[in-house]
Amino acid sequence: MNSGFRTQCVPQYKLLTEDQVKELHHASLEVLETVGVRLLDQEAIDLLVAAGCRLRGDNNVLIPNWLVEDSIASAPSRITVYDQQGEEAMRLEGRNIHFGLGTDLIGTQDLETGETRPSRLQDVVNASRVADYCQEIDFIASFGLPSDVARNSMYIECAKAMMENSTKPMFFTAAGKEDLAVIIDMAATVAGGEQSLREKPFLIHYSEPTAPLTHSQGAVRKLFLCAEQGVPINYTPGDILGASIPVTLAGGLVVAISEALSGIVLHQLRVKGAPIVSGVVAAPLDMQKGTICYGAPDARLTNSAFADVFHYYGLPMWSTVGSDAHTLDAQAAMEHAIGTMMAALDGANLIHDVGYLGQGLLSNPAAIVMCSEIISYVKRIVRGFDISREKLGLDTIREVGPGGHFLTVMHTKTHFQEELWQPKYVNRDSPEAWASQGGKTYEEVVTQKARDILATHEPTPLPEDAHRRINEIASAAEVELAGMRFVS
Repeated sequence: MNSGFRTQCVPQYKLLTEDQVKELHHASLEVLETVGVRLLDQEAIDLLVAAGCRLRGDNNVLIPNWLVEDSIASAPSRITVYDQQGEEAMRLEGRNIHFGLGTDLIGTQDLETGETRPSRLQDVVNASRVADYCQEIDFIASFGLPSDVARNSMYIECAKAMMENSTKPMFFTAAGKEDLAVIIDMAATVAGGEQSLREKPFLIHYSEPTAPLTHSQGAVRKLFLCAEQGVPINYTPGDILGASIPVTLAGGLVVAISEALSGIVLHQLRVKGAPIVSGVVAAPLDMQKGTICYGAPDARLTNSAFADVFHYYGLPMWSTVGSDAHTLDAQAAMEHAIGTMMAALDGANLIHDVGYLGQGLLSNPAAIVMCSEIISYVKRIVRGFDISREKLGLDTIREVGPGGHFLTVMHTKTHFQEELWQPKYVNRDSPEAWASQGGKTYEEVVTQKARDILATHEPTPLPEDAHRRINEIASAAEVELAGMRFVS
């Protein structure tokens, strides 16, 4: 056999050719240099002008292509994220894939009643605990946006609930620089100090520019604070094809990539080499319904395209999955399965919104359980298979010969567990066995599993001192931030 033969067979997928990637990149550079971006923060304007950008009018800044290229080069190509106990959990680089929850779902489908209601803080706790249990979920997020918490301390309470109910890395949002600073302080307490958090960050902040081509004062201040504190930030535009960006996928991508690149420029000018995760989401607007479509094939194509572009840049990238279904049904499973498979084949590093329903408005803990199995299924496909001499099994084939069977041979005993995917919740019973056990649908199985997890799973608790201290920080912040108007 050829000694240079590569024995591992893995699926390979790229949407764009290198020339097509460069075309999108050069078009984005042209937009930044001739159209520019609007900045609603004077400090950011001054920073860009001092770096060589041109100011047109009061707040329209034109960014030269060389500065964009320099900023791409200075951003780190790898970000290592840890769990709360300081163990490496995710390495965001290359085509490494990691899956986790999203934030800020205003509605929740109640596990017990099935009714949709406003999300509560307990829903953040529940999502954290279910995700902590599910091995295929790599990072947690609030999942719900609690309606039963004071608005100015809402994100602080979400962060505290996540820290208390899972040791996994944390993906989080904040209303402004004010509550973001509090959450970073809490995280530093859990990590063992500010320097420990810098060295082994276990949290990633999520923030966005405003489409089209605008950076708000609040977003800029959060971007700068994360850069200064060494906290990884996921700063990515969330755009709507046909509304906030052009309806054509190519045109929409050019605007979205321009927004993402201008965010990288701002971030890297503030602190060169600070950790940033980038990318875009460009989902279509349904022109008949007036809704944003999470599960649309158009969104999957734009995700694949920007993944190819950011692989070209060599930067850690974000991606998204989700469903437009309003309940845990066949549509939810179909859209999550296709989205998960595509995101994995794209090689996106930080894939969030696992379990999202209702166009990014609804949560359901059972959807996390369902998606954990979908992720396991997809990872088995992405892993591929080996055609080494041992795996070809020629000696075993000769041993069994025509008319024999492979059920009891050592080759089967040695390899079946590593080779063949085993589901946790998918039905493989015979029709008779399935019916005799109650004939439960898949939705019923994963819903019951979510209930069981919440009834029995005990996450690793925070050390007592850290737990006491973050509660003190959160309580003090609730008083200090009450009535304060955050800059948006």
